[in-house]
Amino acid sequence: MKNGGEYNPIFEGLQDIFQNQNFLSRKATALKVESTSPKTDESMFLSGLFIILVLLFLILSKRMSALAALILVPVGGALLSGYGSDTFTFAVAGIQSIAPVVAMFVFAILFFSLLKDTGLFDPIIRGILGRVGKNPAWITLGTALLAMTVHFDGSGATTFLITIPALLPLYEELNMDRRVLACIVSLAAGTMNMVPWGGPTLRAATALEVSVNELYAPLLIPQLGGLLFVLGVAWWLGRREAKRLGHTTGMENALPDTEHIYRTIDEETAALRRPGMLWFNALLAVAVLVILITGWIPPALVFMLGFITALLLNYPNQTEQKNRIMAHAQAAILMAAILLAAGVFTGIMKESGMLTAMAEQATQWIPREAGSHLPTMLAVCSMPLSFAFDPNSFYFGLLPVLAQTGIEFGIPPATMGHAALMGQMTTGFPVSPLTASTFLLIGLAKVDLADHQRYTFGYAFLTSLVMTLIAILIGVIPL
Repeated sequence: MKNGGEYNPIFEGLQDIFQNQNFLSRKATALKVESTSPKTDESMFLSGLFIILVLLFLILSKRMSALAALILVPVGGALLSGYGSDTFTFAVAGIQSIAPVVAMFVFAILFFSLLKDTGLFDPIIRGILGRVGKNPAWITLGTALLAMTVHFDGSGATTFLITIPALLPLYEELNMDRRVLACIVSLAAGTMNMVPWGGPTLRAATALEVSVNELYAPLLIPQLGGLLFVLGVAWWLGRREAKRLGHTTGMENALPDTEHIYRTIDEETAALRRPGMLWFNALLAVAVLVILITGWIPPALVFMLGFITALLLNYPNQTEQKNRIMAHAQAAILMAAILLAAGVFTGIMKESGMLTAMAEQATQWIPREAGSHLPTMLAVCSMPLSFAFDPNSFYFGLLPVLAQTGIEFGIPPATMGHAALMGQMTTGFPVSPLTASTFLLIGLAKVDLADHQRYTFGYAFLTSLVMTLIAILIGVIPL
């Protein structure tokens, strides 16, 4: 080194020492970061695979509730994999990401349950039941319309508890096949289960971290097509029953008294009815749905405002308001807890990089030419997958991996969600042995599970394929 034109060995030596010290410091820092860095892609893949397999085993074998498994398995797996305190940061990030979905679900349940308390759907139910007469074709068509109407709140158990007891006496009186009743109610409820506040759609939105509007809006046309197809199937099954029974007369209004087939409500329930508010409640419901679909206001806020408006105007007394909230809080809180637990799972799996590592491994096994067809393949298989996976294990365990794999092939996560909703626990839930509501359905309809599955599976699968075809034709699902 030159200093003022002369070589200065002391200065040169000091400079070398400082340079070497800086180099060693940088090297030590790099080594430190490398040593505390998460994991290699292979280790992240193995950790993620272990967590998902354990989660699926515990849920499907019923060794642990979905709520417990969705929290304990990912947290324990991440800690054992060496993520340390970052595990909790990942979990909180996941919870924060799905908070709007949880809020939407809670207030959607409260909103529709409150409208049902006011008697908003009673005229529709009585109108359908009062016009079906004794013509099997009209009875089956009315069955489908009634199930679609009642399932508007997205609750399978409620749909079955109202629809089956209301219509079973009529089916038995005419000696109609009870499997037809169970089949049509299943098809109608399953197709309606795609509504934005329904369990599958909310689970998919949570797992994929996309908005409910983004996920559901493109599915509206396929769902409407599916519902029309269900009505066609119901009419055809009714005509077939008429032929079997030798029914040749036209539509008969032999049962004008709808109370004969529509359960008589008790005094407590009657006290909740608000017939004077019928038109206001109907307009409020339509307004909420229009705003929800158009996306003018965030979904959670739409249902919050809708619920509060309905509550204040229908039940101005604060004691009544508290009672209405408490009456429906259990169903809302239970699902909200599962969604929050799912936020822990998806947060850890995504933020840790395990999902990405698993997807990268999966892309190595999937031929490049087949990768672009993942949504179509998933849509076709979605309904049968209801027999292998319950909604929590599929949407929170399997779908995130499939979606991340799709990203590697340039497929948006929402598209994989659209494909899954073509059948997985939508058209598939009323025939799946993995849902309790299926057993409620067959118990009320007095049919055997195997008989119900054999009779209904083909129609449910065909409904799923029809919606898939429509989704492909309008570009929602790429072929």
